[in-house]
Amino acid sequence: MPSTTGVVCPHCGWPDGAEPFQVLSAHPTGAGGTLWTRCACGSLQARVVDGDGTRVVTRGRPSPVEC
Repeated sequence: MPSTTGVVCPHCGWPDGAEPFQVLSAHPTGAGGTLWTRCACGSLQARVVDGDGTRVVTRGRPSPVEC
């Protein structure tokens, strides 16, 4: 899944262009699709898949570690 942004997760450095750590759901759209994914660090991401490739359009913060 190539990234059109060429960026990495600001929390852990996982490349946006790499396979998502975990795909939570996939939804087809008229232009391609939307993927909700979880990064290796735990942050939730929304990815848009269209004719231009795949890009993270929004991401949350990782869940705080409970001690």
